[in-house]
Amino acid sequence: MGNLLKVLTYNELEQGPNFFLDFENAQPTEAETAVWNQVNAVLEESQGVLAELQSYTGAGQEIREAIQNPGDLRLQERAWSAVCPLVAKLKRFYEFSLRLENALRSLLEALTCPPYPPTQHLEREQALAKQFAEILHFTLSFDELKMTNPAIQNDFSYYRRTISRNRINNLQLDAESEVNNEMANRMSLFYAEATPMLKTLSNATTKFVSENKTLPIEDTTDCLSTMACVCRVMLETPEYRSRFTNTETLLFCMRVMVGVIILYDHVHPVGAFAKTSKIDMKGCIKVLKDQPSTSTEGLLNALRYTTRHLNDDTTSKQIRALLQ
Repeated sequence: MGNLLKVLTYNELEQGPNFFLDFENAQPTEAETAVWNQVNAVLEESQGVLAELQSYTGAGQEIREAIQNPGDLRLQERAWSAVCPLVAKLKRFYEFSLRLENALRSLLEALTCPPYPPTQHLEREQALAKQFAEILHFTLSFDELKMTNPAIQNDFSYYRRTISRNRINNLQLDAESEVNNEMANRMSLFYAEATPMLKTLSNATTKFVSENKTLPIEDTTDCLSTMACVCRVMLETPEYRSRFTNTETLLFCMRVMVGVIILYDHVHPVGAFAKTSKIDMKGCIKVLKDQPSTSTEGLLNALRYTTRHLNDDTTSKQIRALLQ
């Protein structure tokens, strides 16, 4: 991203905030350090999680052979031996989602607390704003990989069926001590979601709003809409785009923009698609459609299928048509 500082402008307001947000080089101030360190400890693990997920090939062959030959004990043991380490890996991914949820909560608390309004928080606490963007970037990256890997649910389903069958036969399997029935139930709900990490963050944001009743809901939604606006302006302004030194920066901005739109849509009472929304949805969708479809189709699908208000009557036909 070089030394690029990104500008935020609110076209719909006569006098809106106009500030620069550095997504690459922002360093925590003394006031930010405690939260920054806590969140950074989580983010340091994120690349390892993505690398593990990207290399996840599954145990499809072993499972098929075991199912086709139910009487062959050797094939049953081979499939079980292949699945158990994969389930341990899926458990680590799930546990990481819980840590990510706590990290998001810490950032929301820091970026919405009085006395400053959210836009001022983002301007003052740029290192935390950058971490918020990195969490969203990870989340969309994880979910895109998960959606294109059916082996994850197939492996876990086979694991649960085998555990259940052996319980009926009063057999105790070693792997149960690592993933007990309660953990397996929670993991099952997590992986049943098309976009499990995004669902985790959406639920966490909604919970944050409901638990902080003295905090106006607008403080949280304005924080999200401001981030969406930052990313849209970066993407649609040639002057800024020309300063990108890394091609990945473009995808980073797109993922962050889509992530905050979905969070906004889940938290705001009327959502991101209504005329009263502070997010320029037409502009955001257009910016995605102007990119190569190979890099944006997953993001457009996230807007189509993981938002809450797209099909409401308050959504204009034009916006629906753009997402057809």
